[in-house]
Amino acid sequence: MATATAISSSALLPCNLKAGILGPVRPQLDMRVSSSSATRGFGMRCAARRQTVESQRNRRSVEPVAAALAVTKTDAPAEEKAATAVNYEELARELEHASPLSIIDRALQMFGNDIGIAFSGAEDVALIEYARLTGRPFRVFSLDTGRLNPETYQFFDAVEKHYGIRIEYMFPDAVEVQGLVRNKGLFSFYEDGHQECCRVRKVRPLRRALKGLKAWITGQRKDQSPGTRANIPVVQVDPTFEGLDGGAGSLIKWNPVANVDGGDIWNFLRSMDVPVNPLHSRGYVSIGCEPCTRPVLPGQHEREGRWWWEDATAKECGLHKGNIPQDIHAASAIVDGAVKEVPDIMENRAIVNLTRSGMENLVKLERKKEAWVVVLYAPWCQFCQAMEASYMELAERLAGSGVKVGKFRSDGDQKPFAKQELQLGSFPTILFFPKHAQRAVKYQSERRDVESLLAFVKALR
Repeated sequence: MATATAISSSALLPCNLKAGILGPVRPQLDMRVSSSSATRGFGMRCAARRQTVESQRNRRSVEPVAAALAVTKTDAPAEEKAATAVNYEELARELEHASPLSIIDRALQMFGNDIGIAFSGAEDVALIEYARLTGRPFRVFSLDTGRLNPETYQFFDAVEKHYGIRIEYMFPDAVEVQGLVRNKGLFSFYEDGHQECCRVRKVRPLRRALKGLKAWITGQRKDQSPGTRANIPVVQVDPTFEGLDGGAGSLIKWNPVANVDGGDIWNFLRSMDVPVNPLHSRGYVSIGCEPCTRPVLPGQHEREGRWWWEDATAKECGLHKGNIPQDIHAASAIVDGAVKEVPDIMENRAIVNLTRSGMENLVKLERKKEAWVVVLYAPWCQFCQAMEASYMELAERLAGSGVKVGKFRSDGDQKPFAKQELQLGSFPTILFFPKHAQRAVKYQSERRDVESLLAFVKALR
């Protein structure tokens, strides 16, 4: 499939294509008929179709059709285009505190059949439920990378049956996948990063899908990734991809649940009794391809289940990279030592804030007065932020036990030292310095709840 083209029957009604109803961004259509008798028949069909639409809006689903009406776009005069242009920054401010239902209703009202819901097979099924509740026709598309979990494919089928829809699946180019696998193997992303594989299997198929649309709806939330998604607006001009008309500014991106907490999303899904991916009940929160997704553990951020072998700043696959340039630059500036205004974390009187010289002494001393447990962290890292409460509780419980608890900020200028001397791989890294040994023992588990950390310390003290 080269573009997302399947559409719903009621979305094709020409009698509804009125500027006052559809808003300024809907295309004007020149419905061409060959005779006055054809025109009269067309009007009768419109009246009959209106009744059909009203009944369909009370149903749970939108049924696709096999063929579309042949329509011809007409170019509006420049004066009219200027008069009807939408300022999406102002619209984002207007809708900042609106409900997801209101935002999706506005999106569908403005773009009709030229907008699609991006469905990943996770909790973003909430977007489909909100769309159903608007009573408007809607389209859903998804990216089948060829490496999803079996449970995700079963979930796709359950969603299609529940809503009576056909999801518009986009697939990667077979020749590109073949070249990648033959040249680098099936699991090259474990060695040189996930970006290349995601570019072939996800980004390029998405680009093809969006070229058939004028807007799309995503399930991004600010709380999903504090380091990369904290500032996403509810609607914006897509800074990365192009839409149907081509060129910069030709695609609008809607993020209707941007301001919704993940817990509230799940309360909504339970209350509406909609299908959910069975992987969620097994500890998966953020769900992607099978080799790159795993359950999250107590004390971990939800995005830590994705590409866990990489640094925290790389936790995006490229689909939403354009949303986060300022955040990515800020993270890079912090890594390079240029940004100092990020508030510190894990501030507790039981936690010693170690300096570079303090860490050098810990590394050199073979005999110490006390054992130490030290976390190598960066305050902007969402995974460090996620374990803050557990680490502070650990410090309180180890107070007076003969084990000191410390932290060492290891980004910026300190990162080369931390990588070379302190076994830093990614943030956070937890080390135990035994009382009578020089070399630190690295905590290998991804469990960062206080009981797991205590068990690690007690086994080595």
